Amino acid sequence: MSKPGRALALLALLALLAASAGGLRAQGTLFYLELQAVGAYSTASDAVELFSLMPDDVMQKPSLGFDFIHRFSNQSRDIGLLAVQARLAYDEEGEHALQPQLYNAYFRLKTKPVNIWLGHSRPALGLSSVMDSHALLLPAPAMLGYGFDRDCGVGLEKDLDWGGEAASLTTGSGMPLYFKGNYLAAARVFKGVLARDNYTVGLSLSYGHILETMGYTLVDPEPFAWSSAGLDATYVWRNLENRAEVLVGRRAGQGTLLVFLRSGLSFLEEGRLKVEVQPVLMENGGAWDYSLGSGLTYLLNADLAGRFMVYYDHERRDVRFAFQIYLYKLL
Repeated sequence: MSKPGRALALLALLALLAASAGGLRAQGTLFYLELQAVGAYSTASDAVELFSLMPDDVMQKPSLGFDFIHRFSNQSRDIGLLAVQARLAYDEEGEHALQPQLYNAYFRLKTKPVNIWLGHSRPALGLSSVMDSHALLLPAPAMLGYGFDRDCGVGLEKDLDWGGEAASLTTGSGMPLYFKGNYLAAARVFKGVLARDNYTVGLSLSYGHILETMGYTLVDPEPFAWSSAGLDATYVWRNLENRAEVLVGRRAGQGTLLVFLRSGLSFLEEGRLKVEVQPVLMENGGAWDYSLGSGLTYLLNADLAGRFMVYYDHERRDVRFAFQIYLYKLL
């Protein structure tokens, strides 16, 4: 099945799930317009490029899209939520200049024991499962090849007084949908609720046979073995925010390691100005690598943000200076 065909099939399944929930009524609908302009200067290519980091990455590219959220309830309680986020991006190095992207596409059913999601959402693995970074320039662990930002499958989530638990079974192919015997099973348990306790600490485990993809590009047609254990932590103190993750595992029979740190300091009213630094250390099969990033975010208003990033990639011997204007407006 082609990529557009897979996307349409997934949307049709989500629509069927929503429509088949008998006795439900709309609790609320949110519809956001998403617009971004992105460009970067690369010292390696000595050129201005219309993407932030790598050409095959889904984010960040010049794009126009929407974010649709629809809640359902009956007379006594909330039942579920349908979320669809999609965009049309300009891909200057792709086969076609315009690339359709399906980001969020899931239905989350709320039950007393657990919340269950089905569709295209976040696997329960590390910081990338809880850190909403789709609009940010600095890359999260999933963008560095450690997990998937979004993946097709099913997941369970349970909130507890002391934290929460989550598990997922997904295809292990990331943004595109492939069936080549690939899968990814992941689970995360965490202590602390960030909005209440100002900290959270999580432990993640994952195992599967996954595909090497970058954005919608299939790098290797054959799945490979993957297993990992990771510890992540987030701590907020006044206007200082720290996020860290250490992940160890096996990738195609060889050892792999990630040491990730992102620290941010907010200024001005409501933290409208934020400065971040992000050192990352990686090891794959005995080969060590690192990257250094620094970002600046300024919120012009509730809908519009400007971002700037300086990013050094040791493997590519490249320094990138990226700039983004991002609009996310409720219609």
